[in-house]
Amino acid sequence: MAEQDALALAVFNALFRLGRLQPLIEDDRIENIIIIGYDRVWLELKDGTLIEGPPVADSDEELIDFLAFLGSRSEGSARPFSEAHPRLHLRLDDGSRLAATAWVTPRPSVVIRRHRLTRVSLDDLVARGSLSPVAASFLRAAVKGRLSIVVCGAQGFGKTTMARALCGEFGRKEAIATLETEYELGLHELPDRHAIVHAWEARTGSGERGPDGRMAGEFPISEALFDSYRFNVSRQIVGEIRGGEVWQMIKAMESGSGSISTTHSPTARAAMRKLITCAMEAGPQITHELATLKLAETIDLIVQLDMDSVEHPDGSESRTRWVSEIVAITPGEKEKGYAATTVFDAGDGRVALAQTLPDELRRLERHGFDLAGFLAEARSNGTLR
Repeated sequence: MAEQDALALAVFNALFRLGRLQPLIEDDRIENIIIIGYDRVWLELKDGTLIEGPPVADSDEELIDFLAFLGSRSEGSARPFSEAHPRLHLRLDDGSRLAATAWVTPRPSVVIRRHRLTRVSLDDLVARGSLSPVAASFLRAAVKGRLSIVVCGAQGFGKTTMARALCGEFGRKEAIATLETEYELGLHELPDRHAIVHAWEARTGSGERGPDGRMAGEFPISEALFDSYRFNVSRQIVGEIRGGEVWQMIKAMESGSGSISTTHSPTARAAMRKLITCAMEAGPQITHELATLKLAETIDLIVQLDMDSVEHPDGSESRTRWVSEIVAITPGEKEKGYAATTVFDAGDGRVALAQTLPDELRRLERHGFDLAGFLAEARSNGTLR
């Protein structure tokens, strides 16, 4: 009977769930699943420890077939995975993010990242030591004051978690548009926090490209943003910026709704350089000067995240994530095209402390910013100006 039950569960998982990946997805200890071929599986636990996992298929070909099956049944937006489309990005039913590639790599490579903190607030991050109370009051006031914010950091540093925490400061009944290449923020799944969310997900399309260069059924972020202007939304949130989406981010921020986006970068100032490069990839008509001007006029704040891992004698690891910088961006400095002012900085520590507050940001006091606390902290740091 036990053998029959196990077989029935395996068939059910294969048809309706994630097959041999399902037990790994259900293991609360696991944060990331790393697959380099069907039999080379690594599991990254939530404390940072890496352990070997069981094979997830009987061959690379079986793994590829299963990934293609997952892409074909992706909720609301089927995604091809074939020699003609050798990469796959999709959101799994539990909210995890899957990225896969084959044919252009020696063996199929897959990474499944689980988002452990879907319900998170700035107060939660303060409690975890990721953010000081004064910095949290500043970011809370910045959201309420409709400043546009870019959250940045390296992979796995908690950018999506921070973006969710910032979005948590929206009014519950604010109408929100989220525009993502793959659903990741998940605001539409939290109706008790966000009652009105119009969530768009880009669609890759399939088949041959038409005269306009697009595949049948393709639905890019640009069209989602265009449509969102007819949905009477209060906020337009363009998710992760990896390339050309930067122009949709700029347009959303130009609308004055107080937008939030994420991108990869090692420092806040490097994030500006990276976004300028992304904007210039749109074509030769986009000069460095134009890209810089647009970004300087639309981004108000950059929140930089950092992370540290410590290995313990028993082989386990502990991870700490924190806000390392909050930088204000304004147009200026003709040679560079923008001015960057460090409002909070952690230096060599793990708590970003008050540094310099641009005069124009003092208005955030009326949105709850602890200005007195900021000034006191800056005085104690010797940075008050």
